[in-house]
Amino acid sequence: MDSTTTVIVIVAVLAVMLLAVAVGVFVRLVRTRRSMKRAGLPTGPKWVFWGAVLYFVLPTDLMPDPVYLDDIAVLLLALRTMRNSLGEQEKGLPGELD
Repeated sequence: MDSTTTVIVIVAVLAVMLLAVAVGVFVRLVRTRRSMKRAGLPTGPKWVFWGAVLYFVLPTDLMPDPVYLDDIAVLLLALRTMRNSLGEQEKGLPGELD
């Protein structure tokens, strides 16, 4: 194999690995939202979840699609926002001692 082919193979493997991580975070986001809805907990603003899903699915990104770092970042921010909304609700529960 010449050096060009080696570089292409390495870049392709890295792109596939990043895609696998992005899909894993996407699945985690969907499962978290589904679990929170099933439990009757707030899932945060709806636009955060759907915005992250659209950003992940649509081909228009800040970085080209073989580099999924921006998609991963958007999905992680949405997951963090959803979890923060859960924490905010727990802080406001009546009957807790401060």
